[in-house]
Amino acid sequence: MSRVQLAINVTDVDAAVEFYERLFATPVAKRRPGYANFEIADPPLKLVLIEGDQGGTLNHLGVETTSAAEVVAAEARLADEGLETTGVDDTVCCYAEKTETWVSDPDGARWEWYVKLGDAESMSLTVLDSSTGGAACCAPSAAEPAPVAPPGRP
Repeated sequence: MSRVQLAINVTDVDAAVEFYERLFATPVAKRRPGYANFEIADPPLKLVLIEGDQGGTLNHLGVETTSAAEVVAAEARLADEGLETTGVDDTVCCYAEKTETWVSDPDGARWEWYVKLGDAESMSLTVLDSSTGGAACCAPSAAEPAPVAPPGRP
């Protein structure tokens, strides 16, 4: 089963964990310094909290799948639709080993399509916006242009 991932920036990860445990009646699934994630069953959601200066802002969105084959298939489908992706890569980020691909919407919101292969000991953030301190796990840097649809595609 796939589920949507929402990664948000928080100024106090401890306070945010306490809030989201109560909001979703779900205990935190992974806790590291400046980082936490939840595996929420209802509604099906992977919620990721990343501590930084810009609390309450979007970090990135994602779709968590159950296999690398699903990531490869999603990347192929996105490319067939004319969307520019980063290609499929095996990486370590957000305290996880992953197979992933990234795509950006027309306004620059970054989407990660991924499968978690195992736990890791590193966070490996990439700074997306140096003016706000925004960062995302293994995402393309802000210096890279946001992908755009080719002519004739919405």
